[in-house]
Amino acid sequence: MVTRIDHVGSTAVAGLAAKPIVDIQLSLSAMRPREAYVEPLSALGYRWVLDPWDVEHEYFSRDVDGERSFHLHVCAAGSQWERRHLAFRDWLRTHPGDASAYAALKRQLADAHPNDTLSYTEAKTDFIARIVERSWMDATASRDAGQGTGTRD
Repeated sequence: MVTRIDHVGSTAVAGLAAKPIVDIQLSLSAMRPREAYVEPLSALGYRWVLDPWDVEHEYFSRDVDGERSFHLHVCAAGSQWERRHLAFRDWLRTHPGDASAYAALKRQLADAHPNDTLSYTEAKTDFIARIVERSWMDATASRDAGQGTGTRD
């Protein structure tokens, strides 16, 4: 059922400013039946919150000593959700300028939305989407060049 486990989110990028919360992505071969993963994760102390906006994603959180410490994102292996998170993380790991820009944006948004996590998260969406798009375009160009489908001067 579990195909991969990845450390995603800001704490997965060395040197990136981050809250002390670890984001973990759990990729599954199938998202149904939910009981197959909701019950075991709940038994480990994770709280499940149904994601009403995305059928490819389920969200869990876990506190340690009364403080939110873990976000667990469950998604289908090979899904857009999985690929988007990994592309963003991997890009920031290899592009320090973009990682710095993201850190600056996060600080600005934290100041602007100190008690509104939904607005904070929504305000990051355009930046993240641009990075993911660049990552996918770069990967496509690299793949095409490796297959000899690119043009020469």
